[in-house]
Amino acid sequence: MMQKLLINNNILKFKEDIEGLSKQRISNCYQCGKCTAGCPVAFAMDYPPNQVIRMIQLGLRNEVMSSHAIWFCASCETCTTRCPREIDLARIMDSLRIIAQAENKVSVREVPILNQIFLKSIELTGRVYEVGVIGAYNFFSLNPFKDIPLGIKMFLKGKLNLMPHSAGNFRGLFKRIREKSCDRN
Repeated sequence: MMQKLLINNNILKFKEDIEGLSKQRISNCYQCGKCTAGCPVAFAMDYPPNQVIRMIQLGLRNEVMSSHAIWFCASCETCTTRCPREIDLARIMDSLRIIAQAENKVSVREVPILNQIFLKSIELTGRVYEVGVIGAYNFFSLNPFKDIPLGIKMFLKGKLNLMPHSAGNFRGLFKRIREKSCDRN
């Protein structure tokens, strides 16, 4: 009996952690599958979006946290828009990624690398500097020469600029976000 109680508490704790961070009621999902039907990247996921929610409901913490699905989510919010129960699944996926990073359980290590590089590009130039993002990504993912042949072709056709264009200074905005983030912790 005691073991059954412990299992139930672990299931509730995991679900409560996700609900607390995402501010979403996961128990409201009745598995209609509309989120998965509309998801443009469901084909690449090991578990489709509705199954991720079901696994959270069942307390399958290890399976969810080691899943590639939480990293492949594009946060396009198609699932959120289609949900008849108004569950913001994109926000839940964000919350799962935050917890996975905090617990150092990143199953697809390239995604956080690309995310950090992308945000740094926005912070420095106000827009995405493609050459810098791809170059830094290839460097940090330990494949520095991967896209050079394609890059040369694109440059010769005038599709790539070697120098970044600035769309404004976003450093102050990023600084305020970091300060607010530190205040919450």
